[in-house]
Amino acid sequence: MTVAPTPMTPDFCAGIQYFGESWPDFDRYGQEAAIAPHQSAIPSPREAAAIYQTALAADALRYLVLQMTASKSSGHPGGFASSVEAYAALVMLGYKNILTEVGHHAPGFYSAMFLDRSLEKMGIHTVQDLRERFRERHGLLGHLSGQIPGLLGPAGPLGQGQHFAMAAALLHREKLFPFTIGDGGLGEPYVVSSMAHFHTAYPEVTNFLPVLVWNGYSQEHHSMVSTQSNAAMVRYWQGNGFEEVILVDAKDYDDQNQPGDYVDSTAFSFPQRLAFTEAVLVAADRAAQSALSGKLTILILKQLKGAGVHARGAKSHNLYAYHTLDNADIVEALKARALSPESWALVRQVLERAGGGPAAETVVTEFTLPVAELGTLPLEEYPINGDPKVSTTTMGRLVAKVGQMDPHYLVSNADGNEASGIGNINQALKIIHPTADSLYNQAPQGQVYEPLSEDACAGLAASLALMGSRSLWCSYESFAVNGLPIWQTVIQAMAELRRPTPATVTLFTAGALEQGRNGWTHQRPEIEAYFAALMRNGNVFPLFPPDANGIQVAYEWALQAQNKGVVITASKSPLPIRVTLEQARQGLQEGAIALQDLDGTERGKKVVFAVVGDMILMPVFEAAAQLEAEGYGIRIVSVVNPRRLYRPHDVAWETCAQPDGNFLSNARFAELFGGDALIGVTGGASAMLEPVMLRSQCPRDTIAWKRGETTASAGELMAFNGITAEALTKRALELVH
Repeated sequence: MTVAPTPMTPDFCAGIQYFGESWPDFDRYGQEAAIAPHQSAIPSPREAAAIYQTALAADALRYLVLQMTASKSSGHPGGFASSVEAYAALVMLGYKNILTEVGHHAPGFYSAMFLDRSLEKMGIHTVQDLRERFRERHGLLGHLSGQIPGLLGPAGPLGQGQHFAMAAALLHREKLFPFTIGDGGLGEPYVVSSMAHFHTAYPEVTNFLPVLVWNGYSQEHHSMVSTQSNAAMVRYWQGNGFEEVILVDAKDYDDQNQPGDYVDSTAFSFPQRLAFTEAVLVAADRAAQSALSGKLTILILKQLKGAGVHARGAKSHNLYAYHTLDNADIVEALKARALSPESWALVRQVLERAGGGPAAETVVTEFTLPVAELGTLPLEEYPINGDPKVSTTTMGRLVAKVGQMDPHYLVSNADGNEASGIGNINQALKIIHPTADSLYNQAPQGQVYEPLSEDACAGLAASLALMGSRSLWCSYESFAVNGLPIWQTVIQAMAELRRPTPATVTLFTAGALEQGRNGWTHQRPEIEAYFAALMRNGNVFPLFPPDANGIQVAYEWALQAQNKGVVITASKSPLPIRVTLEQARQGLQEGAIALQDLDGTERGKKVVFAVVGDMILMPVFEAAAQLEAEGYGIRIVSVVNPRRLYRPHDVAWETCAQPDGNFLSNARFAELFGGDALIGVTGGASAMLEPVMLRSQCPRDTIAWKRGETTASAGELMAFNGITAEALTKRALELVH
């Protein structure tokens, strides 16, 4: 039955629709918080009051999840509902640095942050506030983001949460970082493979704890592992290197004869509910101690999806428009989970004390991580028109210096640094590998992380940056797309963070033009269109240094950048030096730099080439020579930092946590790109030239990549795509006449 609120009902309960009577034995186990004042955890997982109050906390979380989501007839209550005993147990044991791989668990995490008072930092003081701010702008968005107090990382696409947990564990060896994964998301190949490589690279770092929510269902159907036996599931994790596999199956405690392999613990008799809660507490404590003592450990909670909410199975996954607070299923579920005012007060008190205080005041991401002082980087200026230099190798020398000065610094690469002209990074920092081998620059304590998975490379590097440490993700441009989902998640979170953090920096090498003999499988510069679109986010900066001087300046700037995604794209071939260090800095700041500016003779008209990239400059200079010979003026402009070339209103820069509102002025744009004809040239996606084409007022055209083919040289590949000196000259003449 439900009861009315009383004058003693806590103020934060405003907005709670239904209250219930106190549970049996509340006068015995609910009079004092199981976590004593000035303590951060329960004294024992077998202590009766601790078990009782953990069960209370679990139902409080279920109630809030359903109350909040039904208030908007939207959101995902079912998955978290089946995991609440594990979540509540970990918190009661004092562990609040909890992450998730499942964005659909967001309502549960928000409810937990509300109960421990973390959300008060964003003005959410009552359940009514919680209801009103859910799924609203400047509120609690449908999936976890980087702006919610007390939450360590975002969660959206499946297969990402383990990266955040592993990065945090690497940086904070003394703390535990549990993270929930769903059995629906277990089908993503990245989850287990990334943990396996991490454990091979860092066998001593086991203070991350996957918590598998094995509830039998994914979003819209049974999960693909729903037919596995408990023994098979245990063998699966053991076969993937986990020393401790701890499984709690709710069915072992069921006294209601529920059918099927997955059951709902909220349907048990009251004594069995407490018995099940005790089992989860004991298992969570054992798992935590195991993970913290050096064993790769997983905790598995097997319980029916939707336990204790409005529906069971996949039908509990999300709410539809008809799931209002007046819907019979919602009303029935809320009444079943309703707690007494006294119980709400107790749950808040114990969860606030857990972990040493609200998560918003205690978890590691609420503090800025100190980073090593780098001082002045040893840049080396190469003379213009001197010997050609390999840009990537030049940057590799600086990367090595940074790694030697910053012990937390990590470089990741799936396809091999040697292949990208940055073998000097491996020589200086060593590839992390259990087999020490000087021939291959391998050592167990290295700083170069090389799994054969772009997801694992991007995941750990980007997550380290999100957690406050420097890193560098290196990739072939062709293959980087496989790591971009996690990278994009991180840069979006960085745009929202309430603290500064180092930019997540990438180096993409071996562009399409260098991959002639490898054919189209290695020629995928279309990825640049992805970054071109992301530039409008406000904190994404693709950089295209024209030479070895330019790449040093680009990397120097990237190291100083905060809360940004910086993408450096360069060739691994020896190329001419075209700018000084000072010119490179000007080009980076303004967005572009003129490499050549010659007035015409008798014809008097000027052709401007706006060029993205380094190797692609070769046919442009050839075309310029031909046009100059015919009396035309020529200006070749290297587009170094295209984000600077947008107009301010094109970009959502002012919405970013660390806003960067520097854009090239109209007057300066006219100086650089004004002429009688403009031709944008790129060996990648034409979208990268959008900022220039939007602002130019003269006759203009774009000559860009079309598709890949097997060729013997870069020149032949450019010709296949119509990027030749002859084609550029012909189009320029057509535009000026």
